[in-house]
Amino acid sequence: MGKYSIQIQGILATYMERVNCGGDYRLGLSKIKKHVIVCSTTLTLDSLIDFLNEFYGNPNLEVVLTICQMMWTRDVTAILRDSQTVIRGMRDFEQRSFTELNLLAGAVRGELPKLARATLCALITINVHARDIISEMVKKQVSELLSFDWQKQLRYYWNMEVDNCVVCMSIAVYTYGYEYLGACPRLVITPLTDRCYLCLMGALQLDLGGAPAGPAGTGKTETTKDLAKALAIWCVVFNCSDSLDYKMMGGFFSGLAQSGAWCCFDEFNRINIEVLSVIAQQLITIRNAKVAKLNRFMFEGREIKLVHTCAAFITMNPGYAGWTELPDNLQALFRPISMMVPDYGLIAEVILYSEGFESSRTLAKKMVQMYKLCSEQLSQQDHYDFGMRAVKSVLVMAGSLKRQNPDKPEDVVLIRALRDSNLPKFLFNDAKLFQAILSDLFPGVNIPEHDYGQLKDEIMNIQLEMKLQVVDTQVVKVIQFLETMIVRHGVMLVGPTVVERPQFTGF
Repeated sequence: MGKYSIQIQGILATYMERVNCGGDYRLGLSKIKKHVIVCSTTLTLDSLIDFLNEFYGNPNLEVVLTICQMMWTRDVTAILRDSQTVIRGMRDFEQRSFTELNLLAGAVRGELPKLARATLCALITINVHARDIISEMVKKQVSELLSFDWQKQLRYYWNMEVDNCVVCMSIAVYTYGYEYLGACPRLVITPLTDRCYLCLMGALQLDLGGAPAGPAGTGKTETTKDLAKALAIWCVVFNCSDSLDYKMMGGFFSGLAQSGAWCCFDEFNRINIEVLSVIAQQLITIRNAKVAKLNRFMFEGREIKLVHTCAAFITMNPGYAGWTELPDNLQALFRPISMMVPDYGLIAEVILYSEGFESSRTLAKKMVQMYKLCSEQLSQQDHYDFGMRAVKSVLVMAGSLKRQNPDKPEDVVLIRALRDSNLPKFLFNDAKLFQAILSDLFPGVNIPEHDYGQLKDEIMNIQLEMKLQVVDTQVVKVIQFLETMIVRHGVMLVGPTVVERPQFTGF
Protein backbone atom coordinates (compact mmCIF):
# COMPACT_ATOMS: atom_id res chain seq x y z
CA MET A 1 0.00 0.00 0.00
CA GLY A 2 2.88 2.35 0.83
CA LYS A 3 4.39 1.91 -2.64
CA TYR A 4 1.03 2.56 -4.28
CA SER A 5 0.48 5.69 -2.14
CA ILE A 6 3.84 7.03 -3.32
CA GLN A 7 2.84 6.35 -6.94
CA ILE A 8 -0.49 8.14 -6.47
CA GLN A 9 1.26 11.10 -4.81
CA GLY A 10 3.71 11.23 -7.71
CA ILE A 11 0.89 11.22 -10.24
CA LEU A 12 -0.93 14.02 -8.41
CA ALA A 13 2.30 16.03 -8.02
CA THR A 14 2.93 15.82 -11.78
CA TYR A 15 -0.68 16.72 -12.43
CA MET A 16 -0.58 19.78 -10.16
CA GLU A 17 2.73 20.92 -11.62
CA ARG A 18 1.39 20.73 -15.18
CA VAL A 19 -1.78 22.71 -14.48
CA ASN A 20 0.09 25.09 -12.14
CA CYS A 21 -2.49 24.80 -9.38
CA GLY A 22 -0.22 25.59 -6.45
CA GLY A 23 -0.13 22.14 -4.87
CA ASP A 24 -3.88 21.62 -4.39
CA TYR A 25 -5.34 18.68 -6.31
CA ARG A 26 -8.92 19.96 -6.05
CA LEU A 27 -7.77 23.40 -7.23
CA GLY A 28 -6.37 21.66 -10.33
CA LEU A 29 -9.77 20.11 -11.01
CA SER A 30 -11.48 23.48 -10.61
CA LYS A 31 -8.99 25.10 -12.98
CA ILE A 32 -9.76 22.62 -15.77
CA LYS A 33 -13.47 23.06 -15.01
CA LYS A 34 -13.00 26.81 -15.38
CA HIS A 35 -11.40 26.26 -18.80
CA VAL A 36 -14.42 24.20 -19.83
CA ILE A 37 -16.84 26.95 -18.76
CA VAL A 38 -14.87 29.73 -20.50
CA CYS A 39 -14.23 27.80 -23.71
CA SER A 40 -17.85 26.65 -23.99
CA THR A 41 -18.90 30.26 -24.57
CA THR A 42 -16.00 31.38 -26.78
CA LEU A 43 -14.81 28.45 -28.89
CA THR A 44 -16.05 28.17 -32.48
CA LEU A 45 -14.70 26.23 -35.46
CA ASP A 46 -13.32 29.43 -37.04
CA SER A 47 -11.21 30.12 -33.97
CA LEU A 48 -10.30 26.49 -33.23
CA ILE A 49 -7.00 26.39 -35.16
CA ASP A 50 -5.87 29.74 -33.70
CA PHE A 51 -6.92 28.49 -30.29
CA LEU A 52 -4.78 25.36 -30.64
CA ASN A 53 -1.75 27.33 -31.80
CA GLU A 54 -2.05 29.83 -28.96
CA PHE A 55 -2.74 27.48 -26.07
CA TYR A 56 -0.93 24.28 -27.06
CA GLY A 57 1.06 24.30 -23.82
CA ASN A 58 -1.97 24.55 -21.52
CA PRO A 59 -4.56 22.00 -20.35
CA ASN A 60 -6.96 23.61 -22.87
CA LEU A 61 -6.10 20.94 -25.46
CA GLU A 62 -7.96 18.32 -23.43
CA VAL A 63 -10.79 20.81 -22.96
CA VAL A 64 -11.13 21.38 -26.73
CA LEU A 65 -12.33 17.81 -27.28
CA THR A 66 -14.88 18.06 -24.49
CA ILE A 67 -16.23 21.42 -25.65
CA CYS A 68 -16.54 20.31 -29.28
CA GLN A 69 -18.54 17.27 -28.18
CA MET A 70 -20.75 19.44 -25.96
CA MET A 71 -21.41 21.79 -28.90
CA TRP A 72 -22.20 18.84 -31.19
CA THR A 73 -24.65 17.38 -28.64
CA ARG A 74 -26.29 20.78 -28.15
CA ASP A 75 -26.77 21.33 -31.89
CA VAL A 76 -28.21 17.85 -32.57
CA THR A 77 -30.53 18.14 -29.56
CA ALA A 78 -31.81 21.52 -30.80
CA ILE A 79 -32.58 20.02 -34.25
CA LEU A 80 -34.40 17.01 -32.79
CA ARG A 81 -36.53 19.25 -30.56
CA ASP A 82 -37.85 21.14 -33.58
CA SER A 83 -40.37 18.59 -34.85
CA GLN A 84 -41.39 20.74 -37.84
CA THR A 85 -38.04 20.87 -39.62
CA VAL A 86 -36.14 17.96 -38.04
CA ILE A 87 -35.54 15.96 -41.25
CA ARG A 88 -34.31 18.95 -43.22
CA GLY A 89 -32.33 20.17 -40.22
CA MET A 90 -30.52 16.83 -39.88
CA ARG A 91 -29.63 16.82 -43.59
CA ASP A 92 -28.24 20.37 -43.33
CA PHE A 93 -26.29 19.38 -40.22
CA GLU A 94 -24.86 16.37 -42.08
CA GLN A 95 -23.53 18.65 -44.81
CA ARG A 96 -22.13 21.00 -42.19
CA SER A 97 -20.37 18.03 -40.55
CA PHE A 98 -18.69 17.16 -43.86
CA THR A 99 -17.59 20.79 -44.35
CA GLU A 100 -16.18 21.13 -40.83
CA LEU A 101 -14.35 17.83 -41.11
CA ASN A 102 -12.74 18.89 -44.39
CA LEU A 103 -11.57 22.13 -42.74
CA LEU A 104 -9.99 20.18 -39.87
CA ALA A 105 -8.37 17.71 -42.29
CA GLY A 106 -6.95 20.63 -44.28
CA ALA A 107 -5.55 22.20 -41.12
CA VAL A 108 -3.78 19.02 -40.02
CA ARG A 109 -1.82 19.01 -43.30
CA GLY A 110 -0.37 22.42 -42.47
CA GLU A 111 2.37 23.50 -40.05
CA LEU A 112 1.28 22.91 -36.45
CA PRO A 113 3.06 22.50 -33.12
CA LYS A 114 3.37 18.88 -32.02
CA LEU A 115 0.79 19.05 -29.23
CA ALA A 116 -1.68 21.01 -31.35
CA ARG A 117 -1.36 18.40 -34.11
CA ALA A 118 -1.98 15.58 -31.62
CA THR A 119 -5.14 17.28 -30.40
CA LEU A 120 -6.33 17.97 -33.94
CA CYS A 121 -5.79 14.31 -34.90
CA ALA A 122 -7.85 13.25 -31.86
CA LEU A 123 -10.55 15.78 -32.76
CA ILE A 124 -10.73 14.49 -36.35
CA THR A 125 -11.01 10.92 -35.05
CA ILE A 126 -13.97 11.89 -32.84
CA ASN A 127 -15.60 14.07 -35.52
CA VAL A 128 -15.46 11.28 -38.11
CA HIS A 129 -17.54 9.15 -35.76
CA ALA A 130 -19.90 12.08 -35.11
CA ARG A 131 -20.34 12.51 -38.87
CA ASP A 132 -21.12 8.80 -39.27
CA ILE A 133 -23.71 9.01 -36.48
CA ILE A 134 -25.50 11.88 -38.24
CA SER A 135 -25.38 10.08 -41.60
CA GLU A 136 -26.91 6.97 -40.03
CA MET A 137 -29.63 9.03 -38.32
CA VAL A 138 -30.45 10.76 -41.62
CA LYS A 139 -30.62 7.38 -43.35
CA LYS A 140 -33.02 6.04 -40.70
CA GLN A 141 -34.93 9.36 -40.61
CA VAL A 142 -34.59 9.70 -36.84
CA SER A 143 -36.87 12.56 -35.75
CA GLU A 144 -37.38 12.11 -31.99
CA LEU A 145 -35.17 13.12 -29.10
CA LEU A 146 -35.99 9.89 -27.23
CA SER A 147 -35.16 7.65 -30.20
CA PHE A 148 -32.70 4.91 -29.17
CA ASP A 149 -30.53 5.71 -32.21
CA TRP A 150 -29.79 9.03 -30.51
CA GLN A 151 -29.97 7.96 -26.87
CA LYS A 152 -27.37 5.19 -27.35
CA GLN A 153 -24.68 7.73 -28.33
CA LEU A 154 -22.12 9.19 -25.92
CA ARG A 155 -23.52 12.70 -25.31
CA TYR A 156 -22.01 15.63 -23.40
CA TYR A 157 -24.23 18.21 -21.64
CA TRP A 158 -23.69 21.11 -19.30
CA ASN A 159 -26.19 20.50 -16.50
CA MET A 160 -27.31 23.88 -15.16
CA GLU A 161 -28.86 22.38 -12.03
CA VAL A 162 -25.59 20.96 -10.73
CA ASP A 163 -23.42 23.45 -12.70
CA ASN A 164 -21.33 20.64 -14.10
CA CYS A 165 -20.60 18.68 -17.28
CA VAL A 166 -22.33 15.30 -17.45
CA VAL A 167 -21.86 12.49 -19.98
CA CYS A 168 -24.93 10.43 -20.91
CA MET A 169 -25.35 7.18 -22.80
CA SER A 170 -28.75 5.50 -22.84
CA ILE A 171 -29.99 5.71 -19.21
CA ALA A 172 -26.46 6.03 -17.80
CA VAL A 173 -25.37 9.46 -16.51
CA TYR A 174 -21.77 10.10 -15.44
CA THR A 175 -20.23 13.31 -14.10
CA TYR A 176 -17.21 14.50 -16.10
CA GLY A 177 -14.01 13.85 -14.13
CA TYR A 178 -11.79 16.84 -15.18
CA GLU A 179 -8.68 14.69 -14.82
CA TYR A 180 -5.70 16.24 -16.59
CA LEU A 181 -4.91 13.96 -19.53
CA GLY A 182 -3.06 16.25 -21.94
CA ALA A 183 -2.99 15.92 -25.72
CA CYS A 184 -3.36 12.14 -25.86
CA PRO A 185 -4.51 10.18 -28.93
CA ARG A 186 -8.04 8.77 -29.10
CA LEU A 187 -9.29 5.41 -30.25
CA VAL A 188 -11.08 5.06 -33.60
CA ILE A 189 -14.71 4.38 -32.68
CA THR A 190 -16.22 1.45 -34.58
CA PRO A 191 -19.64 -0.19 -34.06
CA LEU A 192 -17.88 -2.71 -31.79
CA THR A 193 -16.46 0.15 -29.71
CA ASP A 194 -19.92 1.73 -29.41
CA ARG A 195 -21.41 -1.52 -28.13
CA CYS A 196 -18.60 -1.91 -25.59
CA TYR A 197 -19.08 1.72 -24.41
CA LEU A 198 -22.81 1.09 -23.97
CA CYS A 199 -22.16 -2.01 -21.87
CA LEU A 200 -19.48 -0.34 -19.71
CA MET A 201 -21.55 2.82 -19.12
CA GLY A 202 -24.50 0.68 -18.07
CA ALA A 203 -22.24 -1.19 -15.66
CA LEU A 204 -21.00 2.06 -14.11
CA GLN A 205 -24.60 3.23 -13.61
CA LEU A 206 -25.22 0.08 -11.52
CA ASP A 207 -21.92 0.42 -9.59
CA LEU A 208 -20.58 -2.66 -11.37
CA GLY A 209 -17.44 -3.28 -13.41
CA GLY A 210 -17.08 -4.23 -17.07
CA ALA A 211 -15.57 -7.46 -18.39
CA PRO A 212 -14.62 -7.36 -22.10
CA ALA A 213 -13.58 -10.82 -23.30
CA GLY A 214 -12.09 -11.97 -26.58
CA PRO A 215 -8.91 -12.84 -28.48
CA ALA A 216 -5.74 -10.73 -28.34
CA GLY A 217 -5.71 -7.59 -30.46
CA THR A 218 -9.47 -6.93 -30.43
CA GLY A 219 -9.28 -3.72 -28.37
CA LYS A 220 -10.43 -4.89 -24.92
CA THR A 221 -7.94 -2.85 -22.90
CA GLU A 222 -7.76 0.10 -25.32
CA THR A 223 -11.55 0.52 -25.36
CA THR A 224 -11.65 0.66 -21.55
CA LYS A 225 -8.80 3.18 -21.50
CA ASP A 226 -10.46 5.31 -24.17
CA LEU A 227 -13.75 5.44 -22.26
CA ALA A 228 -11.77 6.69 -19.27
CA LYS A 229 -10.31 9.42 -21.48
CA ALA A 230 -13.78 10.33 -22.72
CA LEU A 231 -14.96 10.74 -19.12
CA ALA A 232 -11.69 12.40 -17.98
CA ILE A 233 -10.89 9.70 -15.39
CA TRP A 234 -7.42 8.38 -14.62
CA CYS A 235 -7.19 4.71 -15.66
CA VAL A 236 -4.40 2.39 -14.49
CA VAL A 237 -3.74 -0.80 -16.47
CA PHE A 238 -2.41 -3.74 -14.46
CA ASN A 239 -1.25 -6.99 -16.05
CA CYS A 240 -2.34 -9.97 -13.96
CA SER A 241 -0.49 -13.25 -13.45
CA ASP A 242 -0.75 -16.34 -11.27
CA SER A 243 1.77 -14.86 -8.81
CA LEU A 244 -0.71 -12.29 -7.44
CA ASP A 245 -2.02 -12.83 -3.91
CA TYR A 246 -5.00 -11.34 -2.06
CA LYS A 247 -2.83 -8.98 0.03
CA MET A 248 -1.38 -7.32 -3.07
CA MET A 249 -4.83 -7.00 -4.64
CA GLY A 250 -6.24 -5.64 -1.37
CA GLY A 251 -3.64 -2.86 -1.39
CA PHE A 252 -4.50 -2.13 -5.00
CA PHE A 253 -8.24 -1.90 -4.30
CA SER A 254 -7.59 0.26 -1.25
CA GLY A 255 -5.62 2.73 -3.36
CA LEU A 256 -8.30 2.79 -6.06
CA ALA A 257 -11.09 3.45 -3.55
CA GLN A 258 -9.19 6.37 -2.00
CA SER A 259 -8.04 7.95 -5.27
CA GLY A 260 -11.26 7.55 -7.30
CA ALA A 261 -9.30 6.19 -10.27
CA TRP A 262 -10.20 3.30 -12.57
CA CYS A 263 -8.16 0.16 -12.99
CA CYS A 264 -8.21 -2.28 -15.87
CA PHE A 265 -6.93 -5.71 -14.80
CA ASP A 266 -5.57 -7.26 -17.97
CA GLU A 267 -5.85 -11.05 -18.39
CA PHE A 268 -7.72 -11.27 -15.08
CA ASN A 269 -8.53 -14.95 -15.54
CA ARG A 270 -4.86 -15.90 -15.08
CA ILE A 271 -5.15 -15.31 -11.31
CA ASN A 272 -5.45 -18.45 -9.18
CA ILE A 273 -8.96 -19.48 -8.19
CA GLU A 274 -8.17 -19.21 -4.44
CA VAL A 275 -7.18 -15.56 -4.85
CA LEU A 276 -10.20 -14.81 -7.05
CA SER A 277 -12.54 -15.89 -4.25
CA VAL A 278 -11.00 -13.36 -1.84
CA ILE A 279 -10.97 -10.65 -4.54
CA ALA A 280 -14.73 -11.15 -4.93
CA GLN A 281 -15.25 -10.32 -1.23
CA GLN A 282 -12.99 -7.26 -1.47
CA LEU A 283 -14.91 -5.91 -4.48
CA ILE A 284 -18.28 -6.62 -2.81
CA THR A 285 -17.17 -4.55 0.20
CA ILE A 286 -16.31 -1.57 -2.04
CA ARG A 287 -19.53 -1.89 -4.06
CA ASN A 288 -21.71 -2.04 -0.94
CA ALA A 289 -20.04 1.16 0.32
CA LYS A 290 -20.71 2.89 -3.03
CA VAL A 291 -24.35 1.77 -3.08
CA ALA A 292 -24.80 3.07 0.49
CA LYS A 293 -23.27 6.45 -0.58
CA LEU A 294 -20.68 6.27 2.21
CA ASN A 295 -17.70 8.64 2.36
CA ARG A 296 -15.67 6.32 4.62
CA PHE A 297 -15.90 2.57 5.10
CA MET A 298 -14.10 -0.38 6.67
CA PHE A 299 -11.82 -2.28 4.26
CA GLU A 300 -9.44 -5.07 5.24
CA GLY A 301 -9.66 -4.16 8.93
CA ARG A 302 -9.21 -0.39 8.69
CA GLU A 303 -11.30 2.64 7.85
CA ILE A 304 -10.47 4.37 4.57
CA LYS A 305 -11.89 7.17 2.42
CA LEU A 306 -14.14 6.36 -0.54
CA VAL A 307 -14.16 8.42 -3.76
CA HIS A 308 -17.22 7.26 -5.68
CA THR A 309 -15.66 7.50 -9.15
CA CYS A 310 -13.49 4.44 -8.47
CA ALA A 311 -14.21 1.41 -10.66
CA ALA A 312 -12.59 -1.88 -11.60
CA PHE A 313 -12.65 -3.44 -15.07
CA ILE A 314 -11.28 -6.79 -16.17
CA THR A 315 -10.30 -8.22 -19.56
CA MET A 316 -10.15 -11.91 -20.31
CA ASN A 317 -8.80 -14.06 -23.11
CA PRO A 318 -10.37 -17.55 -22.86
CA GLY A 319 -7.81 -18.89 -25.36
CA TYR A 320 -4.81 -18.49 -23.03
CA ALA A 321 -3.31 -21.61 -21.51
CA GLY A 322 -3.83 -21.80 -17.77
CA TRP A 323 -6.87 -19.52 -17.65
CA THR A 324 -9.30 -19.85 -14.75
CA GLU A 325 -13.09 -19.80 -14.71
CA LEU A 326 -14.31 -16.91 -12.52
CA PRO A 327 -16.33 -17.79 -9.39
CA ASP A 328 -20.06 -17.01 -9.63
CA ASN A 329 -19.97 -14.30 -6.94
CA LEU A 330 -17.18 -12.54 -8.87
CA GLN A 331 -18.92 -12.85 -12.23
CA ALA A 332 -21.98 -11.12 -10.74
CA LEU A 333 -19.90 -7.96 -10.14
CA PHE A 334 -19.04 -7.47 -13.82
CA ARG A 335 -21.07 -7.01 -16.98
CA PRO A 336 -19.62 -9.17 -19.78
CA ILE A 337 -19.12 -8.00 -23.36
CA SER A 338 -17.72 -10.12 -26.19
CA MET A 339 -15.05 -8.41 -28.31
CA MET A 340 -14.52 -9.90 -31.76
CA VAL A 341 -12.30 -8.92 -34.71
CA PRO A 342 -12.32 -5.11 -35.19
CA ASP A 343 -13.06 -3.38 -38.50
CA TYR A 344 -9.49 -2.98 -39.80
CA GLY A 345 -10.61 -1.04 -42.89
CA LEU A 346 -12.52 1.62 -40.95
CA ILE A 347 -9.75 2.00 -38.38
CA ALA A 348 -7.06 2.37 -41.06
CA GLU A 349 -9.19 4.86 -43.02
CA VAL A 350 -9.84 7.12 -40.03
CA ILE A 351 -6.23 7.08 -38.82
CA LEU A 352 -4.90 7.88 -42.32
CA TYR A 353 -7.48 10.68 -42.64
CA SER A 354 -6.49 12.16 -39.28
CA GLU A 355 -2.83 12.01 -40.35
CA GLY A 356 -3.61 14.15 -43.41
CA PHE A 357 -4.08 11.57 -46.20
CA GLU A 358 -6.68 12.76 -48.73
CA SER A 359 -7.23 9.38 -50.41
CA SER A 360 -7.50 7.55 -47.08
CA ARG A 361 -10.40 5.27 -48.05
CA THR A 362 -8.68 3.80 -51.14
CA LEU A 363 -5.34 3.39 -49.39
CA ALA A 364 -6.97 1.76 -46.35
CA LYS A 365 -8.69 -0.84 -48.52
CA LYS A 366 -5.42 -1.71 -50.25
CA MET A 367 -3.56 -1.90 -46.96
CA VAL A 368 -6.10 -4.24 -45.35
CA GLN A 369 -6.10 -6.41 -48.47
CA MET A 370 -2.31 -6.56 -48.37
CA TYR A 371 -2.27 -7.83 -44.78
CA LYS A 372 -4.98 -10.36 -45.64
CA LEU A 373 -2.94 -11.69 -48.57
CA CYS A 374 0.23 -11.81 -46.46
CA SER A 375 -1.46 -13.82 -43.72
CA GLU A 376 -2.76 -16.30 -46.32
CA GLN A 377 0.20 -16.64 -48.70
CA LEU A 378 3.34 -16.11 -46.62
CA SER A 379 4.87 -18.91 -44.57
CA GLN A 380 3.78 -19.37 -40.97
CA GLN A 381 6.41 -17.96 -38.60
CA ASP A 382 6.18 -17.25 -34.88
CA HIS A 383 7.45 -13.69 -35.24
CA TYR A 384 5.06 -12.69 -38.05
CA ASP A 385 2.24 -10.42 -36.89
CA PHE A 386 -0.52 -9.19 -39.20
CA GLY A 387 -2.92 -8.09 -36.46
CA MET A 388 -4.19 -4.72 -35.31
CA ARG A 389 -0.98 -3.77 -33.52
CA ALA A 390 1.05 -4.23 -36.72
CA VAL A 391 -1.50 -2.21 -38.71
CA LYS A 392 -1.40 0.62 -36.17
CA SER A 393 2.41 0.85 -36.20
CA VAL A 394 2.43 1.12 -40.02
CA LEU A 395 -0.24 3.85 -39.94
CA VAL A 396 1.75 5.89 -37.42
CA MET A 397 4.89 5.50 -39.53
CA ALA A 398 2.96 6.55 -42.64
CA GLY A 399 1.76 9.71 -40.91
CA SER A 400 5.31 10.58 -39.88
CA LEU A 401 6.60 10.01 -43.45
CA LYS A 402 3.72 12.08 -44.83
CA ARG A 403 4.77 15.09 -42.75
CA GLN A 404 8.44 14.62 -43.68
CA ASN A 405 7.64 14.31 -47.42
CA PRO A 406 4.55 16.48 -48.11
CA ASP A 407 5.37 16.70 -51.83
CA LYS A 408 5.44 12.93 -52.47
CA PRO A 409 2.34 11.01 -53.71
CA GLU A 410 0.36 9.42 -50.90
CA ASP A 411 0.53 5.89 -52.30
CA VAL A 412 4.33 6.13 -52.46
CA VAL A 413 4.43 7.26 -48.81
CA LEU A 414 2.20 4.37 -47.70
CA ILE A 415 4.17 1.77 -49.70
CA ARG A 416 7.40 2.95 -48.12
CA ALA A 417 5.86 2.68 -44.65
CA LEU A 418 4.57 -0.81 -45.42
CA ARG A 419 7.92 -1.89 -46.84
CA ASP A 420 10.12 -0.39 -44.12
CA SER A 421 7.91 -1.76 -41.33
CA ASN A 422 7.44 -5.30 -42.65
CA LEU A 423 10.37 -6.22 -44.89
CA PRO A 424 13.02 -6.61 -42.13
CA LYS A 425 11.11 -9.44 -40.43
CA PHE A 426 10.39 -11.56 -43.52
CA LEU A 427 12.34 -14.62 -44.59
CA PHE A 428 14.14 -14.40 -47.94
CA ASN A 429 11.42 -16.19 -49.96
CA ASP A 430 8.61 -14.38 -48.13
CA ALA A 431 10.28 -11.02 -48.86
CA LYS A 432 10.07 -11.73 -52.59
CA LEU A 433 6.40 -12.68 -52.28
CA PHE A 434 5.70 -9.56 -50.21
CA GLN A 435 7.24 -7.36 -52.92
CA ALA A 436 5.05 -9.10 -55.51
CA ILE A 437 1.92 -8.46 -53.43
CA LEU A 438 2.82 -4.77 -53.15
CA SER A 439 3.35 -4.55 -56.92
CA ASP A 440 -0.07 -6.14 -57.57
CA LEU A 441 -1.91 -3.79 -55.20
CA PHE A 442 -0.07 -0.67 -56.33
CA PRO A 443 0.58 -1.28 -60.07
CA GLY A 444 2.85 1.16 -61.85
CA VAL A 445 4.12 2.82 -58.67
CA ASN A 446 7.91 2.97 -58.53
CA ILE A 447 9.49 3.36 -55.11
CA PRO A 448 12.97 4.87 -55.38
CA GLU A 449 15.52 3.20 -53.14
CA HIS A 450 16.54 5.37 -50.22
CA ASP A 451 20.09 6.72 -50.49
CA TYR A 452 21.86 5.98 -47.21
CA GLY A 453 25.08 7.57 -48.44
CA GLN A 454 27.58 8.03 -45.60
CA LEU A 455 25.86 5.48 -43.34
CA LYS A 456 26.33 2.73 -45.91
CA ASP A 457 29.97 3.73 -46.45
CA GLU A 458 30.67 3.65 -42.69
CA ILE A 459 29.09 0.19 -42.35
CA MET A 460 31.34 -1.12 -45.11
CA ASN A 461 34.42 0.52 -43.57
CA ILE A 462 33.71 -1.07 -40.16
CA GLN A 463 33.26 -4.47 -41.81
CA LEU A 464 36.70 -4.12 -43.41
CA GLU A 465 38.23 -2.99 -40.09
CA MET A 466 36.77 -6.13 -38.46
CA LYS A 467 38.35 -8.16 -41.28
CA LEU A 468 34.94 -9.27 -42.56
CA GLN A 469 33.84 -9.67 -46.15
CA VAL A 470 31.55 -6.90 -47.38
CA VAL A 471 28.31 -8.70 -48.21
CA ASP A 472 25.49 -6.55 -49.61
CA THR A 473 22.76 -8.51 -47.82
CA GLN A 474 24.48 -7.98 -44.47
CA VAL A 475 24.81 -4.24 -45.13
CA VAL A 476 21.07 -4.10 -45.88
CA LYS A 477 20.29 -5.99 -42.65
CA VAL A 478 22.38 -3.55 -40.58
CA ILE A 479 20.43 -0.64 -42.09
CA GLN A 480 17.14 -2.44 -41.45
CA PHE A 481 18.26 -3.04 -37.87
CA LEU A 482 18.78 0.70 -37.41
CA GLU A 483 15.42 1.61 -38.96
CA THR A 484 13.60 -0.94 -36.80
CA MET A 485 15.23 0.50 -33.66
CA ILE A 486 14.03 3.99 -34.62
CA VAL A 487 10.34 3.08 -34.96
CA ARG A 488 10.02 0.34 -32.30
CA HIS A 489 10.31 0.30 -28.51
CA GLY A 490 12.40 -2.86 -28.62
CA VAL A 491 13.92 -5.16 -31.21
CA MET A 492 14.38 -8.95 -31.32
CA LEU A 493 16.89 -10.64 -33.61
CA VAL A 494 15.35 -13.90 -34.80
CA GLY A 495 17.17 -16.70 -36.60
CA PRO A 496 19.43 -19.77 -36.30
CA THR A 497 22.89 -19.61 -34.71
CA VAL A 498 24.62 -19.19 -38.10
CA VAL A 499 22.53 -17.36 -40.68
CA GLU A 500 23.35 -15.18 -43.61
CA ARG A 501 20.13 -13.15 -43.48
CA PRO A 502 18.69 -12.63 -39.96
CA GLN A 503 15.17 -11.29 -39.47
CA PHE A 504 14.11 -8.45 -37.19
CA THR A 505 10.81 -7.91 -35.49
CA GLY A 506 9.85 -5.01 -33.26
CA PHE A 507 7.45 -4.56 -30.42
